[in-house]
Amino acid sequence: MTWDYQRGRIYNRKKDIHGRFGGSEQAGIITFGRYPLIVAITSEIGMTHGYADRTRPDGVFEYFGQGQAGPMKFERGNKAIRDHLIDGNDLLVFKKVRDGHQFEGQFVCEGHRIEIAPDSLKQMREAIVFELRPIEAVIEATEASEPVVLPLEELRARALAAAKSEPTRSQSTRTIFERSRDVRDYVVARSVGICEACANAAPFVRANGQPYLEPHHIRRLSDGGPDDPRFVIALCPNCHRRAHSSFDAMQFNAELFRKMAVIEG
Repeated sequence: MTWDYQRGRIYNRKKDIHGRFGGSEQAGIITFGRYPLIVAITSEIGMTHGYADRTRPDGVFEYFGQGQAGPMKFERGNKAIRDHLIDGNDLLVFKKVRDGHQFEGQFVCEGHRIEIAPDSLKQMREAIVFELRPIEAVIEATEASEPVVLPLEELRARALAAAKSEPTRSQSTRTIFERSRDVRDYVVARSVGICEACANAAPFVRANGQPYLEPHHIRRLSDGGPDDPRFVIALCPNCHRRAHSSFDAMQFNAELFRKMAVIEG
């Protein structure tokens, strides 16, 4: 299971986003009650007010929050982006272009800061700038990182802390990578090398000594990034593919939910 959007492709907002998931057709940050998803719309409109979303040299996308006049606040869409990992929601970004909305990719909010910028009345105010990192960069860095060897209870405590951590002002990129690694290390250690779905042994051992099992985020459609370890299960490659791609993926993930209730108590 994925969201089935292709990076760089242009979509019709009404048909391809709201037609599938609902949500407000006017909002710049769209939330969906029935789906673990947030969509952020970027455009060049902000340039008319003296600011604009932008991509930094390190790949982080700086996205201005919503709020036309007065100081921006952490409510509605802004709160949804800040808390999307804690709440178990994926974050997708689309750019408004002449022919529709171009899919920019899936991101993880690793932090935010406050910047002084003009509002729609040309008055200077405090604006929220979210620091969004492409999910692929987080996954790649996590997979390349060496596992931390600690007692299981300590690994669990670190993973739970990673899940509860909300992005703060200018958190370092290392923090989001470490949080992702902490969840991975605990989930794999918890499994003791056995797939938590089919109970078969991991097919092989990684070069870093960890059994090859893949963390699967069962309350989201995509994997990667920090998450509550009570919703992340260690799967062998076959079970992981089944969880995402099989005809019974929905039923299988429901079964994994039940298994996790037993595993984590």
